[in-house]
Amino acid sequence: MSLSRSPSPVPGGGWASPGLTNNLSPSGRSSPTKAYAGSNGTPVMWERQKNMGGAAYQSFSTQNQGFFSRHMRRISSSLPRFKADNTHGAEREKIGQGRWNMPRLGRIRGITGRMSRRTKMLLAFGLLFLLAYIIFYSTPLVYYYRRTSWLGGGQKFVIILAANVGGGVMEWKGAREWAIERDSIRNKKKYVAKWGYDLEIVDMSTKKRYAHEWRESWEKVDFIRSTLRKYPKAEWVWWLDLNTFIMEPSKSLQDHIFDHIEDVTYRDINEYNPLNISHPPADPYLDELSKSPIGDGNPNSIHLMLSQDCSGFNLGSFFMRRSTWTDHLLDVWWDPVAYEQKHMEWEHKEQDALEQLYTAQPWIRKSTAFLPQRMINSFPTGACSEKGNDPRIHYDQKDRDFLVNMAGCEWGRDCWGEMYNFRELSYHLNRSLWERFKEDLLCWIWFKLTGKKVKF
Repeated sequence: MSLSRSPSPVPGGGWASPGLTNNLSPSGRSSPTKAYAGSNGTPVMWERQKNMGGAAYQSFSTQNQGFFSRHMRRISSSLPRFKADNTHGAEREKIGQGRWNMPRLGRIRGITGRMSRRTKMLLAFGLLFLLAYIIFYSTPLVYYYRRTSWLGGGQKFVIILAANVGGGVMEWKGAREWAIERDSIRNKKKYVAKWGYDLEIVDMSTKKRYAHEWRESWEKVDFIRSTLRKYPKAEWVWWLDLNTFIMEPSKSLQDHIFDHIEDVTYRDINEYNPLNISHPPADPYLDELSKSPIGDGNPNSIHLMLSQDCSGFNLGSFFMRRSTWTDHLLDVWWDPVAYEQKHMEWEHKEQDALEQLYTAQPWIRKSTAFLPQRMINSFPTGACSEKGNDPRIHYDQKDRDFLVNMAGCEWGRDCWGEMYNFRELSYHLNRSLWERFKEDLLCWIWFKLTGKKVKF
């Protein structure tokens, strides 16, 4: 007797095994049909449950539906999956067959899902800070937002750089002169790009610009006028000679001078008076304001700021403000009559002319202020060195002076050597943390291992 549970081949149904055949059914079925009732005329149990609205069969429910089960399923969804390949033969040896498939999105979800809410908030703030730093400090956008009046005010300042573009009739440029000009211009371009200022490079090569006179080095008066016309939003112009180098580019003009101009300037020239100019003027016809050694004391009335070296006024680095007073000063400074009469006597040309105007014109003193030389015009050791190193004049690395002017280097000193040394010093003093790590630690380790000096 076979125990197979396969359906019976006989007509009418039933099971092949006699023990599995329902004797109550005349047709031999083991399962009742819809119209079939029990032997006593009542519906069977499963039909009675269905008629009462209950489930025909008991629902299947999985176990372990707690937190740990759900957490483990989340982890498993982020695991790498092996991508099988059903190709046969030589195709199996190809690169890329049977590699692990890493679901990145699932991995990220798994990592973030295991983080606490506090960790997620800290991560979001960190990413936001990093994005803001990149946008506002490492992109060209820095230049534009620092130019606005409410974020920096950079458009109020224009740097005028006196260059000898291409050389002139009376001065030929060699490799060292080209290198000086290249480094000086690059230094100023980086500075204005960092703080949102404008840069005007003017040609100071020696040539006859005007019909009746050369006016060598007097052109700065004319260039200041044209620059003020070219940049109508500029409030201050900063004149710089070519042999200057900004040593601290991380300092803005606002932080360095203009946000506290009343604290860093002085109007009484007697504080440092190498020319022994009598001050204040004592003429009886002058008003009280003109006789005051400090003028009106209001920083808003300052329209000219410059420094003094060992021989008097120095115009290698000075500031002028846009104003009616400035227009009048430029007019009398450019006066052709004074030029014709005095230009052969004035050794320092336009610089001696300004000293003469300051001495003779009380109205000029009222709006002129002086800055300590090392604040905008430090000298290297070779300049003004007749009396040795002067703490008022010469550059001091410990104090991190703002700018160096290699004044007079063309008279017996090495202009390129001084420019190169100060350029390298400025880079060394203003290195970032990453640059210091590379050069101070990694280079040192490499030197200890190989005995060779290297620069990353």
